[in-house]
Amino acid sequence: MDFNKITIIGIGLIGSSLALALKKQGFSGKMTGVGRNQENLIKAKEMGIIDDYSTSHAEGVIDADLIVLASTVGQFEEIVKNIRDHIKKGAILTDVGSVKAGVIKKIRPLMPEGVSFVGGHPIAGKECSGIHAATADLFNGAKCIITPEEDTDNEALDKVIGVWKKTGAVTAIMSPEEHDLVFAAVSHLPHVVAYALVNAILDVDDNILRHGGRGLKDMTRIALSPTELWRDICSYNRDDILITLRKFSSSITHIINLFEEAEWDTLEKEFTRAKEARQGIEPA
Repeated sequence: MDFNKITIIGIGLIGSSLALALKKQGFSGKMTGVGRNQENLIKAKEMGIIDDYSTSHAEGVIDADLIVLASTVGQFEEIVKNIRDHIKKGAILTDVGSVKAGVIKKIRPLMPEGVSFVGGHPIAGKECSGIHAATADLFNGAKCIITPEEDTDNEALDKVIGVWKKTGAVTAIMSPEEHDLVFAAVSHLPHVVAYALVNAILDVDDNILRHGGRGLKDMTRIALSPTELWRDICSYNRDDILITLRKFSSSITHIINLFEEAEWDTLEKEFTRAKEARQGIEPA
């Protein structure tokens, strides 16, 4: 691996799992963690996730060959402002955020000369967060979307792809804009709907949610995700998420109309269409 020092800013589930995965695959350089919570950083060092740490963004990136933004996307702009004068020439900046075009628009003007940015988005995670949920195998077999721009440095691109392949991830290339529309539909919309579904049940009666079984738990598991993270994602990918929300609203309106008109055969056809599409994702 062509890096002597990797700095990960944001030592949570994804950042910690990335550090563990790279160490498991033989990274022998210095792994530096940067975050706001010193107690968390100390614990991460004790657990062998990182080799050293800093609560200062600027201090943490000094001499780093690869810098990974693994905090919430809403913090990226401020972080880059803090580190831009301290990144060495030739370094690569990447991220793990699930929004790309909006993030790039914010941080690209801040990038120092001689530093390459290559966007990345590992499609992996858990409903629980933090270093104790981290695992070296989190990305094994998972997809990781890499989002270069037209002028992205090819060498930097190849190195970032190589990093994710080392973790066991299967990489794919998309433009930032394509990425954001795709994941507005398959990731961001489901999270918003999961939060809304729980709230809708609470609005029926705030005492009945506890009666839900496995089906409800499966459907709403992602509503356990960190709300700060999803607030920022919704803010940065507002337009694409609105497109998908309007599609969802139209679908719900159609279902309501079928109920009102007692069109049970048509309703079954809608269910069948969804079931068949869902079976195409993975074996039932």
